[in-house]
Amino acid sequence: MKPRRPAKSANPRPGASRPGKPRRSPPSPSSPPVERSYGPADDADEDFDDFEVREEDLYSLGVLRTPRSEQHLIDFWKPQPLASALCCTVGRAQFAAHLAQANPESRVVCNVLDLYAAEESRDYHRASAPNLEVTCETDLPAGEFDLTAVPITRNGEAELNREWLQQAHMRLKVGGTLLASSDNYKDTWLRDQLQLLFKHVERHSRRGGVVYEARKTAQLKRERDFESDFAFRDQGRLVKAISRPGVFSHRKLDLGARALLEVMEVREGDRFLDIGCGSGAVGLAAALRQPRVEVEGIDSNCRAIAALRKGAELNGLTTVTARLEAAGKIDSPASFDVAVGNPPYYSQYKIANLFVMAAHAALKPGGRVYMVSKQADWFLARMSQLFQGVEAVPAREYMVVRGTKAK
Repeated sequence: MKPRRPAKSANPRPGASRPGKPRRSPPSPSSPPVERSYGPADDADEDFDDFEVREEDLYSLGVLRTPRSEQHLIDFWKPQPLASALCCTVGRAQFAAHLAQANPESRVVCNVLDLYAAEESRDYHRASAPNLEVTCETDLPAGEFDLTAVPITRNGEAELNREWLQQAHMRLKVGGTLLASSDNYKDTWLRDQLQLLFKHVERHSRRGGVVYEARKTAQLKRERDFESDFAFRDQGRLVKAISRPGVFSHRKLDLGARALLEVMEVREGDRFLDIGCGSGAVGLAAALRQPRVEVEGIDSNCRAIAALRKGAELNGLTTVTARLEAAGKIDSPASFDVAVGNPPYYSQYKIANLFVMAAHAALKPGGRVYMVSKQADWFLARMSQLFQGVEAVPAREYMVVRGTKAK
């Protein structure tokens, strides 16, 4: 599938992974992947940084790569007494695990927005770093920490990283240290963001990147709110939605979602499943179209689930539920009338297949499925194996592939 238009970000763009969608289950913990590092000693050309390799793809191949920005933190860190640390990650909590192993009596926490990535991180580090706590929360866990760490990559979401840096500062004790790293050796964006939060920022150049070190001397005078609400019209009705950085299509309605809205049919009393719901815009619109429509949204991103719940409150809807789900599991199989999805465009259609299989499991006989894509060929072929009357309907710049579960 053709990659989606990237979220608005700074240039160079600091990093975070794409907002979560339901994904396949991780490999068995009994055969953990081999860990490989690509750090300052890597002799690869700097242009290699422009080639993005998804962690979930590598993990499925038995490889756990340490992203460059986390490797820079690992190489920079010198063993020292540490009571508590709070980390973000652009991989699978590699720097947090390094801290936990070096300080087995300390409390080390790493927060991950995506449940699938959080579960993989726990599985991989459980034996080697038992004092590492991997959380999946919408915000960095509350508390005061001696050290906070925020690795970023050049090709991620700027607004999410601004929020992580602000929260990392707020979670620090006065006198505590924040470490931030980038895989961009020409970085200026991260430096500028840190200088808005700290009086003094020290730069440590690394091959292929940079590490910044800053000490907290006072509390922030003003906390910025990154949550956003937006509205759109669907068949003449005004629909309100909530989003936060890290949720797909933050601050706006994605054109793929608009294509789904134009093609999908919702009938009175339908049970409606939104797979990979994001902010929940499609499900909220469905709930408002007809009386007695029940909507369930599932997503592996905990912020997406929170956004849908808030969106339901904003629209006065009591028939909308949201569930955090990373493997496409359906709690009530064969009970939905409609299933829709806007799958992410990577993993060689593995995640797209998970969406299609989840839809098939969820739908009752005669239920309707709608999947949106810019390239319909794979969906036409795969969905024809599971559904009847499969066809591609053009909408906007997309194709909506629809079908019906056999009765």
